[in-house]
Amino acid sequence: MQKSAGGIARHLLGGLYCYLRRCIFSVLSVGPLPSHISFIMDGNRRYAKRRNLVEGDGHKAGFSALMSILRYCYELGIKYVSVYAFSIDNFKRKPEEVQTFMELMREKIEELLKQESIINEYGVRLHFIGNMQLLTEPVRVAAEKAMRVTAHNQERVLLICVAYTSRDEIMHAVQESCKDKWNEVQASKEDKVSNGEFTRINQGPISNGVDFHFHDSCKENETKACGSLHERVECAKEKDYLFEQNLEKHSDSDNYSEDEITPCNEERKHKQGEFASIKLVDIEKNMYMSVAPDPDILIRTSGEARLSNFLLWQTSACPLYAPKVLWPEIGLRHLVWAVLNFQRHHFYLEKKKKQF
Repeated sequence: MQKSAGGIARHLLGGLYCYLRRCIFSVLSVGPLPSHISFIMDGNRRYAKRRNLVEGDGHKAGFSALMSILRYCYELGIKYVSVYAFSIDNFKRKPEEVQTFMELMREKIEELLKQESIINEYGVRLHFIGNMQLLTEPVRVAAEKAMRVTAHNQERVLLICVAYTSRDEIMHAVQESCKDKWNEVQASKEDKVSNGEFTRINQGPISNGVDFHFHDSCKENETKACGSLHERVECAKEKDYLFEQNLEKHSDSDNYSEDEITPCNEERKHKQGEFASIKLVDIEKNMYMSVAPDPDILIRTSGEARLSNFLLWQTSACPLYAPKVLWPEIGLRHLVWAVLNFQRHHFYLEKKKKQF
């Protein structure tokens, strides 16, 4: 009887809490809302040490906290949420600790794909952001499956940054931009050649830009050995005429080496680098995080005010909120406070974004 009464009380309190939460979100929705919130989930290991938990239990508690905060964000109407789950620098930790985390990650990825999970409840699309080749094969396979299975979801997006650092992301973007630009220039050259916009100057020996191996209309006469003096004179005159025409044609040209190709104006610009230069839009297009807009709020738990090599490119005009609680202890109040601060400084933040 007491257990039944306790269950009813918990059910009533849960319903009341859910109602109050929705009321708070209704009030917040009157003002501008962020479209993208990023989290640095700091403090899982410290949480486990403070409570004398076994290795890995801190991260399990952190996963539960993530599910709660995701529900709050999606109920509030925030489309994009990104979390810093595992840095490339974390691979420097003890091998057994890294292995434990990888096994836990694979387990939680599979849990996210269950029918009753929050992913299916809110129609969330999963993106795993980072250098996926650094992950263990089981984790990489699970991550690829999760992205493939949720690719049709469009309502909400969750970006999980694993094997990620901002330096690695920028380096990757520069490398891919160089490849794209090189392929673009090569494709442009091939198109010009196929469309006949390249004129091959040399068909034989060249001297000072003049083609001496021009077409000789008397070739047949020469093979027949022009019999009469009159025919030989006429043949010589025609050669002189063609020589003068060829000279005039190339009089304004520079010296050409054998097999040189004269490109059209656009190709010359490519050679000078006018169109081959890499622009800002090229870099941003090849960023890992190009699948989402820049974050509006960055929240890092445990009171640390460092970015720790996370989204350095994307957070130039993004406020940082650093509550002192450890990640497994994060709650609704911290999210509400971060959104209120965002709304209070929204006009200033939008003005700063326009300056970049």
